[in-house]
Amino acid sequence: MPEQIHARVEACYQQAEAFFKRAFPRPEVSFKLRGQKAGVAHLHENKLRFNPQLYRENRDDFLKQTVAHEVAHLIAHQLFGPRIQPHGEEWQLIMRGVYELPPNRCHTYEVKRRKTTRYLYRCACPDNDFPFSPQRHALVAQGRRYYCRRCRVTLVFSGEQRQE
Repeated sequence: MPEQIHARVEACYQQAEAFFKRAFPRPEVSFKLRGQKAGVAHLHENKLRFNPQLYRENRDDFLKQTVAHEVAHLIAHQLFGPRIQPHGEEWQLIMRGVYELPPNRCHTYEVKRRKTTRYLYRCACPDNDFPFSPQRHALVAQGRRYYCRRCRVTLVFSGEQRQE
């Protein structure tokens, strides 16, 4: 996996160098990105981070569009400085002019949400469950109290959990 992304990053840099007739320093490339973002460019550190899960699930478009998108951020920063808008006209110029790709701000990859446990709390109201996150459940265990806005009774853990 990293070899294909590294090769595409290098190809994007060579395209930009041919287009602008100047050299650009190569970035550090990391594959430690999770969640909804496909890629992130750290402008001041000259670093790119990519989401390996989204790469595996969207290989072709990821290599073509996402890698060029992130490289274009670094190129724009190095050419035009730190005061430009992240997806402004300078970045769009690079996406259209250098890479001949649409300057899409966001990807359309399906992002699977991780399952999480919810702890069900109740009050005096009939048929009223309050699903607490693990973090909020831990705060209750440390002594924090939460109240129902309707009946003003302290919410109590029912002993039930569910996966969402």
